[in-house]
Amino acid sequence: MPALQSLDILLADDNPNMRAIVSAMLKSVGVGRVREVDDGAAALEALRASPADMAIVDFRMLPVDGVTFTQLIRTAEDSPNPYLPIIMMTGHSERRRVTEARDAGVTEFVTKPVNAHALLSRIESVIMRPRVFIRSGGYFGPDRRRSSPDDYAGPFRRAGDAVID
Repeated sequence: MPALQSLDILLADDNPNMRAIVSAMLKSVGVGRVREVDDGAAALEALRASPADMAIVDFRMLPVDGVTFTQLIRTAEDSPNPYLPIIMMTGHSERRRVTEARDAGVTEFVTKPVNAHALLSRIESVIMRPRVFIRSGGYFGPDRRRSSPDDYAGPFRRAGDAVID
C-alpha cells in the first residue's frame, strides 16, 4: 500500500523481541517511519516530542500500561493528541480485557501472536473507516459502536430515550 510510506507509527511494547517483530512487519508492508519505545510513559514523552499518525501499544507494560496510556491520551489536559488512533496489542484476549481497552478509548484491538494480515487490517480500518469521537459521561474516544444504521434519522438510538431541552 503506497499510502503507508507516509505514516509515522509509534510502537510501545516492553518486550524488545515483540517490538522487533512488529516493527519488521510494519516496515515490510511499507510503513515509512516506526518509532519504538518500551512503555506508555516513554510513548507519551515521544508524542510530546514529535507527533505520530497512530500508536500501537501493548496492553501490559510497566510502569505505564497500554490502558493507562490510552486514558492519558484521551483525557489528560496536557495530552499531545486526544484523537490519536490507538491499536492495542495483547496476548490475552479475554472479554474483560477487550472491554477494558475499549472503555479506555482504544481505536482497534489485535491479539498476539500478531500477524501481518491482522495488523494491516487494523491499520487499514483506522485509516479507511475512522470512527467518530464521542464524549459521554466519563468517556471520551472513538464511538464504541461499530456501525450506525443507514435509516437512523434522529438524535436518539432507543425508543425510550428522553428528549432533553
